Amino acid sequence: MDFLQSFLVFLHILGAAIIVGIWFAKIKNPTVMPGQFHAALLQLVTGLLLVGLAEMGDGSLNHIKIAVKLTVALVIAVMAFIGQRKYKKGQPVGKGLANGVGILTVLNIALATMW
Repeated sequence: MDFLQSFLVFLHILGAAIIVGIWFAKIKNPTVMPGQFHAALLQLVTGLLLVGLAEMGDGSLNHIKIAVKLTVALVIAVMAFIGQRKYKKGQPVGKGLANGVGILTVLNIALATMW
């Protein structure tokens, strides 16, 4: 079970790194790439699996923190979905949308590490 949890944490961190990495790479001309949407989904799935594993353990979780992080992650996924659809259609992706995906991901990382 420890290996599974470690692997899920690895994938969860990798998802955040992909979103933020692409955001930093495109910072001068912000857009949302399809990889950011896939990484957002990876974060959602691995986050939910990690919560499930923790619930099977001692169950001492901060449910408010999980709810806040889940809400932010859902907003990131929706914004990334909208942005990547526009990108695929060749439509311009607004800077607010593109920067929102990156900034909210950094916020979620901060919530995870400092709360």
